Amino acid sequence: MSLRKAYLLIFIILLVDQVSKIYIKTNFILGEEDEVFKWFKILFIENEGMAWGTVIPGAYGKLILTLFRLVAVGGIGYWLWDSVERKHSSNYLVVAIALILAGAFGNIIDSVFYGVIFNDSHQQLATLFADRPYGTWFHGKVVDMFYFPFWHGNLPSWLPIWGGKEFTFFNAIFNVADMAISTGVGILIFFNKKAFHHN
Repeated sequence: MSLRKAYLLIFIILLVDQVSKIYIKTNFILGEEDEVFKWFKILFIENEGMAWGTVIPGAYGKLILTLFRLVAVGGIGYWLWDSVERKHSSNYLVVAIALILAGAFGNIIDSVFYGVIFNDSHQQLATLFADRPYGTWFHGKVVDMFYFPFWHGNLPSWLPIWGGKEFTFFNAIFNVADMAISTGVGILIFFNKKAFHHN
C-alpha cells in the first residue's frame, strides 16, 4: 500500500470520528442515552483519561497524558513512513499502522482542542466554538458514545469471585477512534505472520 492510500484511510477515519463526536457533543446532554437496538445504544460520556476511564492523578496528569500521546503519534507516524518507504512491508502491516495512527490522532484532537472549542455538556447541549469553553488547551475530554450491552444480569452464585454480582457484557463505551486502534492491534495480533512478512 502506498503512503497516499494510507493517508487517505487515515483521513477518512479521522473525518468519521470527528463528525460523529461533534454530532454527539452538540446533540446529546452528558449521560443521555438513545437505544438503537436492545443490545446497541448511543450513550454520551466523556473520558478524562486513558482506556476504561483510567486517570493519571495530579494537576499535570492530563497534560502528561496528552503530551505522551503526541509523542506516540509521532513515533507511529514514522513507523508508517518507514514501513512503506524503506521496508516494503505487507499491506496488513501498513493498514494496521494506519488504523492505529488514525485512532490515536482522533483522540488527541479531543484532548488538545475540545476543552477550548466546546462549553460544558452537563445538563445542556454543548456549543461548538463556545464563548465560555469548559477547559484549556491540552485538557479536553475524549467523547465516547458506542455501547453494546449484549447481556446484563446477575451471575450465578456458584461462580468464584463474581458469583451473585450484577454483570454487563460488554460494558465498554467507545468511539470510532477506539475502534480503529482496536482493529489495527487486532490485525497485528491475529495476522502477525502476514503483517510482518516482507514482500
